[in-house]
Amino acid sequence: MDSTDKAILALLQRDSSTPVSDIAEAVGLSATPCWRRIKKLEEDGTISRRVALADKAALNLSLTAFISVKTAHHTEAWLKKFGDGIRRIPEIVEVHRMSGDVDYLMKVVAPDMAQFDRVYKRLIATAEFSDVTSTFSMEEIKSTTELPLDYV
Repeated sequence: MDSTDKAILALLQRDSSTPVSDIAEAVGLSATPCWRRIKKLEEDGTISRRVALADKAALNLSLTAFISVKTAHHTEAWLKKFGDGIRRIPEIVEVHRMSGDVDYLMKVVAPDMAQFDRVYKRLIATAEFSDVTSTFSMEEIKSTTELPLDYV
């Protein structure tokens, strides 16, 4: 990936709906070579998909929680049951397998505490956990989908 590809990717990370002609002008290319570079970034998997980012407040999702779970079960069957269960809960927007004391960390969005409680009850019904801890975000200080491009 050269500096032109990085510049194209930076622009697309800010707004994937930017017209190719505008991107091409910003990076000093004509439209066709710029389009080809974008297609190559898509084909090689650097650009995995293009999405619209929705505003949580506009969707009445004012509560953000992080749920840490520990399990005594580390089997393939348990993981499948857990994975299948969390995929059916749309309010769980991220799940990470962790190192250290916590096995999994989940990010949950909900309109209020009552809905969060319903999500929590659905979650604990998905699989057996040895510990489940919820913490709530008081303020979002930084949130971005733009990945740093300094390492390619």
